[in-house]
Amino acid sequence: FGSYIISMTHTASHLLEVALLAKIAGLITADGKGALSSQIHIAPLFETVEDLEQARPILKSLFTNSAYQQILDFTEQTQEIMLGYSDSCKDGGILASSWNLYKAQKEIVAVTDEHNIHCLLFHGRGGTVSRGGGPTHESILSQPHGTVKGGIKFTEQGEVLSFKYNFKETARYELTVGITGLMKASDPDIDNQDQAEHIAMMEQLVTKGESAFRQLTDDNPDTMQYFYETTPSNEIGLLNIGSRPSHRKNADYSKKSIRAIGWVFGWSQSRQNLPGWYGLGSALDSALKNGGAQTLHEMQSDWRYFQNLISNSQMVILKADQKVAKQYAQLCTDIDIAKNTYHQLNKEFELTIDTIKTITGQQEMMTDYPKSGQSIRWRNAYLDPLNYIQVLLLARLSQAEDRMQSPWLKPALNSINGIATGLRNTG
Repeated sequence: FGSYIISMTHTASHLLEVALLAKIAGLITADGKGALSSQIHIAPLFETVEDLEQARPILKSLFTNSAYQQILDFTEQTQEIMLGYSDSCKDGGILASSWNLYKAQKEIVAVTDEHNIHCLLFHGRGGTVSRGGGPTHESILSQPHGTVKGGIKFTEQGEVLSFKYNFKETARYELTVGITGLMKASDPDIDNQDQAEHIAMMEQLVTKGESAFRQLTDDNPDTMQYFYETTPSNEIGLLNIGSRPSHRKNADYSKKSIRAIGWVFGWSQSRQNLPGWYGLGSALDSALKNGGAQTLHEMQSDWRYFQNLISNSQMVILKADQKVAKQYAQLCTDIDIAKNTYHQLNKEFELTIDTIKTITGQQEMMTDYPKSGQSIRWRNAYLDPLNYIQVLLLARLSQAEDRMQSPWLKPALNSINGIATGLRNTG
């Protein structure tokens, strides 16, 4: 049967429920003495910040269950565990998501080692940085020390498939950098140990960054109105590009209901890319003001995890354009909400750029990857006209009596595809 992945795993019973259903279906059988045999692998998927924090006690409860221990015998004592990037980022922001995923991996491998079980981590990466995207080689090398043990599994989704694997040359290159990253990360002697002062600093950054993100998204209903009225989020749901609806519940337009892809996709279309950087500037600024400059410089110089985090955020920032976003802000029906929300986003955006420059010593974004940075700048020049056209189309759609029958709907959908193609890692 292969792997059965349980989305939103909250308790150990979620896996045991699947085992019971598998037994009813004949995939797990018992002999006359009650000994089990299994033809199915059951894998939990930890997604939200809270679930990532609970991963260790959930797994410990499973591994001490006698029935589940017998099921593991048929997987050669291997437990596949999937980590979700999308919902954790939508939940707590890029800093909380990234750091909790990092810590969760260490906790998961610690508990599997404790029970002599081989752990295969499955990374549910999307195209965007806020959904785990970014250069594969660096991503693998930035995993916690000792968590990559000769094997790693990750998804490639959406437009990433065609960009990376449509041609033999690019496919060979992507597989090569993935394999070499795996080989290096699996080396037990690799110098990638975490420093205590770096961990303490990350905890401070996450506390501040997550607080800023939740104040914007959870504690301020104006932000959700701004999002729905200034991005083509409703039109995105009409495109035939996803495997699931854009919302978990119809007519529920809360942050909890909208799926992570629609959330990220909407912000990228309006060129604000909020999920990939919001909260980072406030966190870094607070640390710098409280004497953390030297530690941050050391982290940027010596810690692959932190280097990768900052590098990926620079890519997201470079694809953003606040001048273009200001045009989208005018689509908001409440002038005060539009003004205040845009001002808040722009203030954090500028702060993030300034603090990244301070800790990296760079004068512009993506100096460490100049060719990629230049490619983004070239594409941005062609994207701007498409964005202005889209703003015009969305304004006309908002005035239509029936959006579904409006002659402006199809051009608006085409503009979404065009902008997504130019931005590349959007979904």
